[in-house]
Amino acid sequence: MKVRKLTTIALLSAVYVVLSILTPIKIQNFKFTFEAFPVLVAGLLFGPLDGCLVGALGSFIYQLFFSGYGITPTTPLWVLPHAFSGLLVGYCALKNNFDLDFRKIVFISIVSAFCVTALNILALYVDSKLYGYYSPTLVFGNIIFKVIVGIILAFLYASILPKLLSYLKKQINQ
Repeated sequence: MKVRKLTTIALLSAVYVVLSILTPIKIQNFKFTFEAFPVLVAGLLFGPLDGCLVGALGSFIYQLFFSGYGITPTTPLWVLPHAFSGLLVGYCALKNNFDLDFRKIVFISIVSAFCVTALNILALYVDSKLYGYYSPTLVFGNIIFKVIVGIILAFLYASILPKLLSYLKKQINQ
């Protein structure tokens, strides 16, 4: 692995953690954050394994040090959504030979957001059942809101990503 690529992956993982900490809005089980952005960048820039690595490493570090929960039996379930997202986004980028325009990035971002939402709901469901705080309203009550926010963020990311990816490719390949 090239030093620039390794450094970029490490920085994207760190950015993930920072964006997770700097959550603009957190209400019960809903967290509005931009933590998916570095995962998308890694997947779209390098492919599935690196996207998965940024998602897994970033979410694991956040879970371990900053979530307030540390390592629990459900930690892998909380790490899975963004790890899977990085894998999926990277796979889509690879299948498109990393030739991605606004429309493709919007589609990939929306699919990623749906997957992250579904896997987070699964993690919350299992966690709530395991630790005895299950409530259908808590687990499933704001699904529509989460999906709408995911779609809005997908368009926001897609408006930034094409130029950012072009710039980063030039910098990494120097």
